[in-house]
Amino acid sequence: MDYNNANSGWYDGGNVQYNVDNNRQGSDYYYGSPEFNQPPSQNEQSSQQYDMNQSASSVYTGAILSPQFPATMVPSTANSGYFNNTTGGGYDAMEDELPLLEELGINFNHIRLKTLAVLHPLKETDPMIMQDTDIAGPLVFILLFGATLLLTGKIHFNYIYGIGVLGAVGMYGLLNLMSVNGISLGCTVSVLGYCMLPLVLLSTIAIVLTLQALHGVILTCLTVTWCSLSASKLFVTALDMHGQQFVAYPCMLLYGVFALLSVF
Repeated sequence: MDYNNANSGWYDGGNVQYNVDNNRQGSDYYYGSPEFNQPPSQNEQSSQQYDMNQSASSVYTGAILSPQFPATMVPSTANSGYFNNTTGGGYDAMEDELPLLEELGINFNHIRLKTLAVLHPLKETDPMIMQDTDIAGPLVFILLFGATLLLTGKIHFNYIYGIGVLGAVGMYGLLNLMSVNGISLGCTVSVLGYCMLPLVLLSTIAIVLTLQALHGVILTCLTVTWCSLSASKLFVTALDMHGQQFVAYPCMLLYGVFALLSVF
């Protein structure tokens, strides 16, 4: 054995030379002929680096419970929590959701159109707005009627609700007997409630003026006629009962009772 190369880190073992400098060459040993004692080439280093990256990527990263979505699914820009398909075939449930007020049956456009139809009893009404059995508007007008009566010192909420329920049920039965198609109870309540708007104006006037004088009687009669014509027009439009305007007479009896609450 040649000890002259003792400081070089290489030892001659006959036909085999091996390197024990693990700090410089890592843990690789090169045996045999001198060409095996050369450092690894660039391709071999790239291959070793790729193997190390592959082994590192297979290490558990703590995301084992994270859901894996397809590549075509990306988070939606809306704060809905749903996902849209970037290819155009996705589904976003929020796009099909109705506004909250419409889900509750409150449509301000229909409320405005029905209010204008009541204020103009001789004007034609769009039949489409009668398909919506809106109860929000009538409830507001009934509460306003009771509130204005309360300002005059009359607590008549029980009479308003009692007469209103009996009148709506009576008109519902009468209109189903008179018409071919029939009408729903909700539509009947909606029409009768909207047509109470002139009575709200009458009870407001009663706060500052007495209705028991001659001018009050005339104003009350005009108001009842106004309510009756508006209600009959809406009922005729909803039931397609053209030429049957005599439905205004039972409406006049009902609104006459409400008007007496304002006068006395």
